[in-house]
Formats: sequence, C-alpha cells, structure tokens
Amino acid sequence: MSDHVILLHGLWMRGFALAMLHRRLMEAGFRVHRFDYLSVAATQQRILDRLHARMNDLALDADADAVHLVGHSLGGLLALRACLDANELPQGRIVCLGSPLLGSAAARGFANWGRSGEVLLGHNRELLEQGFERWEGAREVGMIAGRMPLGLGAVLGHFEGEHDGTVSVDETRLPGLTDHCVVEANHTGLLFSVDVAQRVALFLRNGQFAPGTE
Repeated sequence: MSDHVILLHGLWMRGFALAMLHRRLMEAGFRVHRFDYLSVAATQQRILDRLHARMNDLALDADADAVHLVGHSLGGLLALRACLDANELPQGRIVCLGSPLLGSAAARGFANWGRSGEVLLGHNRELLEQGFERWEGAREVGMIAGRMPLGLGAVLGHFEGEHDGTVSVDETRLPGLTDHCVVEANHTGLLFSVDVAQRVALFLRNGQFAPGTE
C-alpha cells in the first residue's frame, strides 16, 4: 500500500520541471503525479477546481490511505488555498518548497512595473503578493525553505536576512505550520536536491522533518 502524491510547480513553470523530484519520491515508495497548470493564464478557480477533482479521483483508490500535495513556490500557495475551505477532500499532508506563504516581496516588485508586471503575475497575483495570515486548515503543513541567495528575485525584492534568491526565509514562516526547515539550496535548486526529496518523504510519512535541520 502506498500513498498518492500530487506535485504542483511554480510560476512560469510546467510539470516537466518536477521530473527529478517525481522520480525520487517514486523511489521512496509513493505514487506520484504531476499537476500541470497554466500559472499565468488560468484563473485561480479553474486551477483549484481541477486540483480538487484530481485529488478526489485518486482518493477512489482503495489501496491508498492519503493524497498528499507537494508544491513549489506558487504551487505551495495553491495547495494551501485548495485545502483551506474544502472539507470533502481526502486526507493527507502538504509540503511547500520555498513558497512565500506570507506574501512575496519579489512579486510586489514585479507589480510595481505596472501593467506589464501584472500580466507576468497573472490571475494569482493577489495570492502571491499577500499570501496568508496563518494556516488554520485541517492538514499538517511542512515548509522547506532555501538559503542560497542566487536568483532574479534578489534584484526585484529587498530581502531581510536569509533567502533563496527569490523568496526570503522569513516569507516562508507562516504561523500554524507543523514543521519548518532551511536547507542549502536556491529557489529552483529545491526541486533538484536529494536532501529536499528525503525531507519531503519524511514529512509525508511522519508529519515532521529530520531533527537538526535549521
């Protein structure tokens, strides 16, 4: 018996970017699915409706106990939004990878470009800029943040303290998280790190990351 895991990519990405993480989680014993969506062109409601349908379809599998979500950057924000008010979804946990759950300074920097910045952020602009105040959903949520400061976001956003080049560590510390850890990776590198994949698998199974991670 093995649980299902749905992977959600971030802004300006597509599902193929998750191939390495997909393979490593399969090797860890999970049944893994990539959820591909149009991060700019699709409305948020359209994305959430499709995600809910996919989760419920996988829940029909009698051999699985849970349907977990793992989201990178915007994907993590959408995972939380999908599970915040939905009471009829299957059980499972959420892992966010470098998601600015408290709102993104880099996204606000793009928005300052005017209409062109708004177009680049698409229909999820408000979610990216503002995030959440705290997590009050039923699912346990873990966050893996990076602190290798290499990325375009460092030009657009003013970061205080550690950051992964796109998102600051402070932007990932949403009140209500079950666990939080910081690793040596930049924003995109979170998807390719062996260490990150191992920590994701640990949290999905046990609801916590390995000790001594910060």
